[in-house]
Amino acid sequence: MLKEFKNFIMTGNVVDFAVAVIMAGAIGLVINGFVGDIIMPIVGHFAGGMDFSQLAIVLDPAVLAADGTIEKPANSIRYGAWVNTIINLIIVGFVMFLMVKAYNKTKKPVEEVAAAPAGPSDNDLLSEIRDLLKK
Repeated sequence: MLKEFKNFIMTGNVVDFAVAVIMAGAIGLVINGFVGDIIMPIVGHFAGGMDFSQLAIVLDPAVLAADGTIEKPANSIRYGAWVNTIINLIIVGFVMFLMVKAYNKTKKPVEEVAAAPAGPSDNDLLSEIRDLLKK
């Protein structure tokens, strides 16, 4: 059983899949860093310096203790964080589109192999055999 497991793990598909998962995680971190650290500040700048993640509808305000510490945090709908997530999704999707497009340009174009000329049909062969038998 251990030998079968070793053979399974060492097949090319499993190893390729493991490498792909690790690379996807690393690329995901790079893209998320690009979006969060470079693109979102630019979007915030053009939106009037607004940080979307701070937008919220407060349902219940925070309860403060006598010494000024927060006894109970505010209960709020943080729709700004959701807006940030949607913007991030659009930007990440666009960046992935550009990456795939650039990758596809690096691949060699697939040359179509010319189809072999079609041979005679069954009816043609049978007609030819009939004609030869008549002679």
